[in-house]
Amino acid sequence: MPWSNGGGVTREVAVHPPGAGWDTFVWRVSLADVTRDGPYSPLPGVRRVLTVVAGAGLELTVDGTTRLLPDRGRPFAFPGGAETGSRLLDGPVVNLNVMLREGRADATVEMLRGRRTVEPAGRPAGGAERGDGPEAVLVVAVEGETRVRTPGGPAVPLARFDAALLTGPQAAPAEVRTDGTAALITLSAAAPTARPQG
Repeated sequence: MPWSNGGGVTREVAVHPPGAGWDTFVWRVSLADVTRDGPYSPLPGVRRVLTVVAGAGLELTVDGTTRLLPDRGRPFAFPGGAETGSRLLDGPVVNLNVMLREGRADATVEMLRGRRTVEPAGRPAGGAERGDGPEAVLVVAVEGETRVRTPGGPAVPLARFDAALLTGPQAAPAEVRTDGTAALITLSAAAPTARPQG
């Protein structure tokens, strides 16, 4: 999907609920090819987590405050409703974007290297109850060779920027191996806001 300002192209990786549009998503994960400097579309009520996953980095200005994002693999969270623009440091970049509807979804973004056992979403850990909000765990291959294996199954290779969704109460823990870098995105219902006792 090309950007309205002509500055890049976005590829949707996953969205909840499935098929949701800009006004109805609870969370959305995408990859954006950014080819030139320019403003970001304002998204009031949405929190954004941006991670540069390819290229030399960018300079992001959010509500007048400038932040350099020169290193790949460092997530940066900011309010989607803020006036935001970016300047490429040295040529095009690819950004991994996680968008979360405020008060309805939360997420962590972590860069994996080597081997990790990953618990799928919807699977209670140690008998603990899970919340009733949308939950998902995504593995996105960023650099090098990444493979995802569930017990008793084959190792499934992920090409660069391929993604695997790990979810469901019957899903088994998955082993993720990479000789480069993979992004692990854990999405969950937002924690309820504490109300004052009176």
